[in-house]
Amino acid sequence: MEQLEDARIAGLLDAQIKAQRLFAEVEEQGLIRPGTCETEINESIYTLAQRMYGITRYWHKRIVRAGRNTLQPYDENPPDLKVSEDDIVFLDLGPVFEDWEADFGRTYVIGSDPLKLQLCRDIEEAFASGKKHFQQNPDITGAELYRHAQRLAEQAGWEYGGPIAGHLLGQFPHEQIADDKITLYVHPNNHRRMRGKDATGRDRHWILEIHFVDRSRQFGGFYEELLTIG
Repeated sequence: MEQLEDARIAGLLDAQIKAQRLFAEVEEQGLIRPGTCETEINESIYTLAQRMYGITRYWHKRIVRAGRNTLQPYDENPPDLKVSEDDIVFLDLGPVFEDWEADFGRTYVIGSDPLKLQLCRDIEEAFASGKKHFQQNPDITGAELYRHAQRLAEQAGWEYGGPIAGHLLGQFPHEQIADDKITLYVHPNNHRRMRGKDATGRDRHWILEIHFVDRSRQFGGFYEELLTIG
């Protein structure tokens, strides 16, 4: 059983490392640039991922959000926007590497707007704080971690922008319960202990996502990666 869990951890970490490399290559190739539509960036990333890793499968829809669309949480499908000269863009991708899911999100500032740059720093720091809080509280529930994410947003002068702050991840397809959008998510109504076992008795592995927004200035930022390992 221990060897199987070690293999699961190795598979998830390897998938995340590959996702990090993909995001680095997106930045290196300048795919996020003024004058480019979200859909164009999305298609360019799909082509790049296929070339780098042979990826054609994603376990959730590929998200590229720019400008005011960065206020919108995952479930929304806002109109396609073009990246401007002084903008903010976030990516949220769920590529499947062989049989293992990754879920990775990062935010990019186009230009030098100090508030947008501050937001990028704040969401990265909030992720680290949220992960530390999870590690220090072995009985934490999804609702408690969600409230912690909300507090981190408030303390930094932002609003928490998403209806959840994370979810399960694993071997594709990861554990799911039909029509259940609460118990397997870092959701404000999930009062179950996050470290509970899955239906097969295995450890559950989670993603933490941080989505801070400024509704008055019409922009937000997103940061996401593995919570339980790494």
